[in-house]
Amino acid sequence: MNFLDPNHLISAYGTLGIFAIIFAESGLFFGFFLPGDSLLVTAGLLAATHESSHVHLNLAALLIGVPIAAILGDQVGYWFGARVGPALFRRPESRFFKPDHLERANEYIERRGARMIVLARFIPAVRTFTPIAAGATRMKYRVFVPFNVLGGVLWGVGVTLAGYTLGSRVKHIDHYLIPIVLVVIGVSLIPVALEVRRSSRESKASRSG
Repeated sequence: MNFLDPNHLISAYGTLGIFAIIFAESGLFFGFFLPGDSLLVTAGLLAATHESSHVHLNLAALLIGVPIAAILGDQVGYWFGARVGPALFRRPESRFFKPDHLERANEYIERRGARMIVLARFIPAVRTFTPIAAGATRMKYRVFVPFNVLGGVLWGVGVTLAGYTLGSRVKHIDHYLIPIVLVVIGVSLIPVALEVRRSSRESKASRSG
């Protein structure tokens, strides 16, 4: 499971590998399983503790390259959704790409508005499929782009800086990477749980109404 271990990924592929993984996790259909949040926190930690680590990461390069990779990944996801999405969802024999799934995604984006493009950045897996759904549902491109840029910058810079700040203030924190990564994963799943709970309540309310 080394491809899910942020420390291994960074040690093996370095800064360019971080950019490639963030790009794939942000908008490529198969990238939903990649460790985006934990990767950025770990990168920030290692950038702060480079003197005690064999991995040398430059914070400035991360703060510039990560948002760019995230933004470009979402752009590709939107393009993929716009070009391929409608045809996939029209296939009657498809198990996963059903027309009602596309309709539900369309209703969800309309209800949450463009802010969902920003909020989705902070929810694992959801951030991968949101730009694809936005493209498939024909969300206006001029609306998608600025919110994509805003979300990419807030997430890419914010999460990386959180790791860097933690690494700068706590001594030998690089010895506790695994517990920190587990905490990050747990915290990042909180929005998913809240959204599932909210959707369940809305579904019950609509059935009772």
